Amino acid sequence: MKKITLLLLLVASSSYVLAQETEKKEEAVDSQTYNKWTIEVSAGQGKGIRPYQKDYFSSKANSFFGGVQLNSYSLAARYMFSPSFGARIRFGYDDLQNQNNSGSKEFRMLMLSARPEGVINLNRLLGVEETLGRLGFLFHAGLDVSQVTSKTPNVIEHDHNEGISEYNIGMVFGVTPQVRIGKRMSVMLDVTMLKNFRQHFNWDGSYSDGQNNLNGEYIAGSLGLSYSFGKDKMHGDWAIIMDEKIEEINALNDRVNEMEALMNDSDKDGVPDYLDQENNSLAGVAVDTRGRMVDLNKNGVPDELETYFKNNGMIPSNSTITNNSTHKTTSDEARNLINGGYVSAYFDLNKTRPTNVSSQGIDFVLNYLRKNPESKLEIFGHADELGSSAYNDKLSLGRAESIKEVLIKAGVDASRIVINSSGEDNSVDPKSAEARRVVRRVTFKVD
Repeated sequence: MKKITLLLLLVASSSYVLAQETEKKEEAVDSQTYNKWTIEVSAGQGKGIRPYQKDYFSSKANSFFGGVQLNSYSLAARYMFSPSFGARIRFGYDDLQNQNNSGSKEFRMLMLSARPEGVINLNRLLGVEETLGRLGFLFHAGLDVSQVTSKTPNVIEHDHNEGISEYNIGMVFGVTPQVRIGKRMSVMLDVTMLKNFRQHFNWDGSYSDGQNNLNGEYIAGSLGLSYSFGKDKMHGDWAIIMDEKIEEINALNDRVNEMEALMNDSDKDGVPDYLDQENNSLAGVAVDTRGRMVDLNKNGVPDELETYFKNNGMIPSNSTITNNSTHKTTSDEARNLINGGYVSAYFDLNKTRPTNVSSQGIDFVLNYLRKNPESKLEIFGHADELGSSAYNDKLSLGRAESIKEVLIKAGVDASRIVINSSGEDNSVDPKSAEARRVVRRVTFKVD
């Protein structure tokens, strides 16, 4: 008894020291939620080792493990305070009997038990999770409080205390190898040793001799399942727990990725996206330090594009497009720009609200309609190739509708506007995010 008690005290003190040594490691556990609750059910064989009265015993000589009986059942709930340390409450039922043809006299003892225990995840404590993979080991130790009731028939009055119950108290410890068979479930094999320091009955139901000093021993082996509960899809005993250094590295990688994203130049105008206020400027067109296409005369058409039109005979070389001009030739030039698709409004992915930089194109069309009150306007919505055709048709129509609403709120009569869906634009490489940005737009046609 003293040796067992000393052993348990040694285990408890060692666990405390290990807990102190790993405290900083446990505090560094990632804030991610791992499953802390586990339910365990098991069935197996339990045997009282000693004490017994003469001619009573539990094992069968020359048999595998002394003979096998299914007589021990348990249900337990476990909560892990940290990835390595937890607590468990276990309730058990044992029906201890002699085995047939064992040579022992017949006896029967029923035992109901409750065990509050501490649990250690040895894989985590020793840092061998990756090495062992799906294989895991738990160590548990604690107190056992049980009610034992003798069901052994009396030969003489009360010699086996038939129908009489008593309470035993002892210390229990065991090891539980387990194998994960699903994301949340594992198969476990538990081997447990119980040492009672308050036990008056022999396991056959009779009173034990005084020389036994009220002590008894019991061993059990059981096979069972454990199921882990929580938000995480993985069993808590195998959840991936990141320490503080890994978190810092991941955070640093995230910052680097963010910086790289900020330094992207989607429209290739030499201005990073985080500074670019016009993130869809035309290639080759001069921009200012904020990525806006240069438009010194404020007519809604970039100066270089306007020069290109003149050089290619699309507008007279001696004319200038202005927002406040009523010259007939200017209206013709503006109509050519609008109907040629050079004036557009752009949209972000899956959005029907135009981007901020689209206001210049919308304003150009609005000015034309105000100066030409007899003109009608058609709005054509476009989408890139991502998504189904039906979805893109609906998205394109929604984009055209949103521009129509802007113009109506700006004073254009709704009867002058017709909207159409042009659906997917497959003229660009669908793998290029920059190219897809160009075709997420609406175009216009005026008569």
